[in-house]
Amino acid sequence: MYDHYNFEEATAYQIELARQLKFQQLNNIKTIAGADISFNKNSATMYAGMVILSYPDMVLKAFALATYETNFPYKPGFLGFKEVPALLKVWESIKHKPDVVVLDGNGILHPRRMGVASHFGILANQATIGCAKSLLYGENHVPENKKLSIAEINSHGETLGFALRTKINCAPVYVSAGHLITADQSLSILKNCIGNYRIPEPTRLAHTIVNDFRTGKLKAGFHEVSAPLTLF
Repeated sequence: MYDHYNFEEATAYQIELARQLKFQQLNNIKTIAGADISFNKNSATMYAGMVILSYPDMVLKAFALATYETNFPYKPGFLGFKEVPALLKVWESIKHKPDVVVLDGNGILHPRRMGVASHFGILANQATIGCAKSLLYGENHVPENKKLSIAEINSHGETLGFALRTKINCAPVYVSAGHLITADQSLSILKNCIGNYRIPEPTRLAHTIVNDFRTGKLKAGFHEVSAPLTLF
């Protein structure tokens, strides 16, 4: 999908996509998805997965898995070009779409407001939230060392996201709106998704399931869950 792009063309495309960003309040959220990608070093195969959970009680309802081949190189700030095509393939297999999708990466917390969550959100026309494990961009004030404490992340006087402390004595995660949702609601939703781990449940479970897919424990396709899975 993007293998023919160079970084100059990719930058221009991000700027074009960013003009389409919209932020609005979501109502009656009942389902939330987590999305993640796994791949073997020096391999062109992307292993993509998405888990669908009830919200806010975080009960796993279904998951979808797919592979996608790409040679687009990894470079910070351009993650969407490597991962979004694979995530869109997974998305196509989900008949009943979730109300919001949390992606392992940034939304507008990005030099061109086009992290993987914003990139996917625009192409899928879907409400998305970015939840990154490391800070890519912005001026960060570290939150207090207590659970659910936050610090705004700013750039040139604009608030682009939040550092959220999910556990004490543990590094924060970085939350930002992706598309079709507000920054404050993104933060509020992620706070409701925190379990016993640093990573909120949607992307934590997506990470687990994608790794099991990459290692051959699970097969591609859409899978409904009628009972708890032992792999979680």
